[in-house]
Amino acid sequence: MPSTPFDSALFRDMFGTPEMRAVFSDEALVGRYVEVEVALARAEARCGIIPAEAADAIAAAGGNAAFDWARLKAETDNVGYPILAIVHQLAEMAGEAGRYVHWGATTQDIMDTASVLQVRAALNLVEADLDALRGILADLAARHRDTPMAGRTHLQQALPITFGYKVAVWLSALDRHAERLVQLRPRVLLGQFAGAAGTLASLDDDGFRVQEAFCAELGLGQPVITWHVARDGLAEAVAFLGLVTGTLAKIATDIMLMMSTEFGGEVMEPFVKGRGASSTMPQKRNPISSEIMLATAKAVRQQVALVLDAMVQDFERATGPWHLEWLALPEAFLLTASCLNQARFALSGLTVDAAQMRANLGMSGGLIVAEAVMMAAAPALGRQHAHDVVYDACRAAITSGRTLAEALVEVPEIVEALGGKEGVERRCDPANYLGLAPAMVDRVLAQRRAVG
Repeated sequence: MPSTPFDSALFRDMFGTPEMRAVFSDEALVGRYVEVEVALARAEARCGIIPAEAADAIAAAGGNAAFDWARLKAETDNVGYPILAIVHQLAEMAGEAGRYVHWGATTQDIMDTASVLQVRAALNLVEADLDALRGILADLAARHRDTPMAGRTHLQQALPITFGYKVAVWLSALDRHAERLVQLRPRVLLGQFAGAAGTLASLDDDGFRVQEAFCAELGLGQPVITWHVARDGLAEAVAFLGLVTGTLAKIATDIMLMMSTEFGGEVMEPFVKGRGASSTMPQKRNPISSEIMLATAKAVRQQVALVLDAMVQDFERATGPWHLEWLALPEAFLLTASCLNQARFALSGLTVDAAQMRANLGMSGGLIVAEAVMMAAAPALGRQHAHDVVYDACRAAITSGRTLAEALVEVPEIVEALGGKEGVERRCDPANYLGLAPAMVDRVLAQRRAVG
């Protein structure tokens, strides 16, 4: 029976996706090990290290491999690593050519390279989700470029913004993550073939040539030096996932708060009958996707800590930290896939209540734009005097339960400075004090178009 949420029939699609599970399944992992062993044989044949017919036989055996899984498990438990168990069975399947399987390699060469192949496939899935999500946010930002709402700092209304501006801030972070993904691939997607202590001693002067051919077979970069104990590449990949999910958690937090009763449901996750329902409160519509986004992001951050810990390795081959990656890599990618999947669902059908946003914006009776009134009056009154006059008007409005405009029209010098009662009303309308928020939306969208 499954014993973790990643395998559970109940929870596995809450903490992963079928596509990402397929990348990290046992079958896929063993398949990657075989793929790496076959690539090594082909590379060595091309370099004249082993006979070409031996490489062909190994490739044929790998293409039709039927492993005894019970035997694989038993030997892996005994040895502590799966590669010797794989090599034994693959060599048997290859017949006479089996003597050339794993020629000059060490266990970590095969396992590290297989991990990189998994990471490459997983990053491709992340990239596809990221691109789709960025498109969703770009459409949302453009649609609500001019939809006014309250900007909030320290959980209190601060100054007016637009909902499009808020979304564009989210989008800009994801755009940077897309840029980071392009930049990290050359550093992370490196093959590993270096032998027991990383010196390629078993191949003498042919080592670099075989290593180059091996990496080319797999479409990976050739490292300038062995990275058996230099784990920054894989750590960077997981740290990248931490950044992506951190941004998604921020988005989820905003959505959850805006969905709350006290905010009047400025936004709501897509309606699906029964989704987010309470077992006892029929009126509830809980922010399920946002909650999962937040939870998975928190869990990814723990995996980031784990891979950073795994970087601390002793001498030329480590005595344990390497194993931490076996836990962290699949879990981090599965959690990230879930987080991205939930974000796509929530944001693609997000309900935006512009009227409620406008109503909340007017909640303070115009106090949210006190700065706008002050700055507009400053040329005539001087900044400090304008500040003091508006400050007094704010206090009067608060204590009397009136709007700021109602308090200000009783101050002749403010009325005169703002060009009459109509000027006071105009300055006290939050929708007229959006700053460059709409223009910033345009800049984010224009940058996306320029990048292509």
